[in-house]
Amino acid sequence: MAKFELRLPKMGESVAEATITSWLKDVGDTIEMDEAVVEIATDKVDSEVPCEVDGVLLEKRFNINDVVQVGDVLAVIETDGESVPEVTLTDTEALDTIQAAEEIEEGISEVKATVSASMASNASRFYSPLVKNIAKEEGVTQEELDGIAGTGLEGRVTKNDILKYLESREHSGAVQQEVPISKTPEPIVPDVKMAAVPKVSSGEDEIIEMTRMGKLIAHHMVESVQTSAHVQSFIEADVTKIWNWRNKVKDAFMKREGENLTFTPIFMEAIAKALRDFPMMNISVKGDTIIKKKHINLGMAAALPDGNLIVPVIKNADQLNLVGMTKQVNDLANRARLNQLKPDEIQGGTYTVTNVGSFGSIMGTPIINQPQVGILALGAIRKVPAVIETAEGDFIGIRYKMFLSHSYDHRVVNGALGGQFVKAVKDYLEAWDMNREI
Repeated sequence: MAKFELRLPKMGESVAEATITSWLKDVGDTIEMDEAVVEIATDKVDSEVPCEVDGVLLEKRFNINDVVQVGDVLAVIETDGESVPEVTLTDTEALDTIQAAEEIEEGISEVKATVSASMASNASRFYSPLVKNIAKEEGVTQEELDGIAGTGLEGRVTKNDILKYLESREHSGAVQQEVPISKTPEPIVPDVKMAAVPKVSSGEDEIIEMTRMGKLIAHHMVESVQTSAHVQSFIEADVTKIWNWRNKVKDAFMKREGENLTFTPIFMEAIAKALRDFPMMNISVKGDTIIKKKHINLGMAAALPDGNLIVPVIKNADQLNLVGMTKQVNDLANRARLNQLKPDEIQGGTYTVTNVGSFGSIMGTPIINQPQVGILALGAIRKVPAVIETAEGDFIGIRYKMFLSHSYDHRVVNGALGGQFVKAVKDYLEAWDMNREI
């Protein structure tokens, strides 16, 4: 019998650690090759770690909520045979990941020097620069910070720990202020059963624990509203040509490519062209500087089964033809629903698109995905009566129309640019070639 070490794989250039959220196998369970063994979570995405061999789970090296570094051994698998080809990070990859993580940590420490001075780690506890920064901004004292029960490795206080503490402190209101600072706050320990069995606070009301992803989304949305000066522009587009063209080619496309041709890749193609025409919409803001992006990477908001949203990114979208765009859209959307996205696939977006029309909404006012400066909401396509202008005169006809709702950051995007951009998207959609081959 041989033993195989299942390690935390490299998940992206900026991801150096992950948190164990659930073990899918228990000690003694039989595991097949490519079967998921453990669920993990990073600040970017939730994922599963599959096993590279057939065998039996012999040992778990970490518990739920432990923080694991890339390359660490998660579990030991007992296999048949004398030797097993171990699929792990190479020494160079492991060293590169560790060095990259150390450089990032050092850079953050330098930038947050004032924070580090006021919130200090001690011999028994280490506080990351992110935790100390949150503590500084929220007015958490050193005594309060020392009293928070950490759920990370060796009792380390994670971002979720301090955010949960702040939430409980806010809910306690005046009562919290009456407690002397020297008194150790009540330890904050995550209740795994809380989401499955809601607490009943009265005869009818329930208190339901937010999911980890729900907390992250809430934090990002509030942060975006507090950061960007949101302004909206709305425009109506006639997509009758696109509607009729798609009905004409979708069956043949499905037979040839094995892919469903939806409206989304058509819209994404038009948006990518408009971003190429207006490159100052394809920017991000960092402090008092503007970063003009070289690549057009479109984020595509996708709904998850639990009601949350995730934004996979189509890299270099302007370089894809419609077939390639369709395959990318379908693949990312399907794997998003199955919770199979990789961290790199939800990073690097330069502009975001959200389809509010899939839920019947005709328009919306979406919140910008930081640090981007714009997001476009696609409304539902409606069959409406409209005035049609011809050389022989005007007449009333039935047309397929939709609203495009453009939210943009008024700090760096003025009304003219915001309006011209969404007008360009409309023009590309309305100028669709009915004889286009795909």
